[in-house]
Amino acid sequence: MFENLVENIQGYKKPLAFGIARVDFGQVNRDKVLQATYPIINWNENFGSAAVFIRSLFENDIEVDFNSSEFVADVTKEFVETALDLFGKDLVEEAEGDKHKNIQVLKILKEIFDDEVMDNYRICFLFEDEAPQSVEAVYLKLYALSQRKVPLRSLNLNGAFGILTNCAWVGNVPIELDYLRENEIELKLKDAYPEVEYVDKFPRFLSHVIPDDNTRILDTAKVRMGAQLAAGTTVMPGASYINFNAGTEGPVMVEGRISSSAVVKEGADVGGGASILGVLSGTNGNPITIGRNTLLGANSVTGIPLGDGCIVDAGIAVLEGTKIWISEDEFNKIKEVNPEWSAEYKEYFKGLELAGLNGVHYRFDTTKGKMVAFRSRREVKLNEELH
Repeated sequence: MFENLVENIQGYKKPLAFGIARVDFGQVNRDKVLQATYPIINWNENFGSAAVFIRSLFENDIEVDFNSSEFVADVTKEFVETALDLFGKDLVEEAEGDKHKNIQVLKILKEIFDDEVMDNYRICFLFEDEAPQSVEAVYLKLYALSQRKVPLRSLNLNGAFGILTNCAWVGNVPIELDYLRENEIELKLKDAYPEVEYVDKFPRFLSHVIPDDNTRILDTAKVRMGAQLAAGTTVMPGASYINFNAGTEGPVMVEGRISSSAVVKEGADVGGGASILGVLSGTNGNPITIGRNTLLGANSVTGIPLGDGCIVDAGIAVLEGTKIWISEDEFNKIKEVNPEWSAEYKEYFKGLELAGLNGVHYRFDTTKGKMVAFRSRREVKLNEELH
């Protein structure tokens, strides 16, 4: 009902995504944004709210560049008041709970601006999914991934590392390393040196995202912002880790490493210390998906996509170039559950030739001294009480 607000704005187009964020500036380099925290993001939705926000910017002499893939502007008291007026008294009064969350953001900002002048709030619009140009855009995309508004591996994050700053993190607060270096003597002598938890360009998942009730993360350090955890996922402490733009699509037990771009489907078990390789760590740029009810044994390494119901034994590496022996009888059994597989029988297959097949068990046969594969004979099931 608010689309008519932008009818006379030349070049207007609906944004792919937008949101208002509180930003953290550098302690030394005040012009540098270290982090953007979004209380709510809108992804291909709430176009009426977008129209209100864009009209509010124009009425406060800020022209939105619709020709760019993204646009970022300061949020001012005047912008907030204009937007609330455009929404109207009735909607503003209704805004609470699950109703009109974009208006709720404005109402809280009005309270903040009534108390003091603030300059650390920004609004960001994405009009195209191109390589991000700002910290605000990077975080908007990381939120979209972690809140499961978009599928894994679907967004353009090229150059994100170069945009973000390597910071010392104290809780949810990023601190420039330059600030610590310049003030190290004073901070330490006055017992004011912060307890730095880690140094990274990305914050932790739980610093920004509230997981589903039946999702467990037993160590905050194990999941990076931009990871995606489906309901029912359990991330154990120890050797587990889930990188950004990687994660799960259903209840999964994670005791190993899920590298960036790797996707694990429901019912799978990533055993203690098991590693799923990412596109930069040995897969020739091919992203890996682990199928449903698949088991990766402890300390195993997987460098090819696996289908449903597969098993990789503990301590072995199944890579694209790994030579794997299959008997003719087992080859026929594997082909029965993979009717689309067009391979002809031979004794040895490279790992890449078996990529994505269902129901395959990979093992190192100590009596033969070689890697073998055969039709999996058991079903992997997670404990429903834990997931």
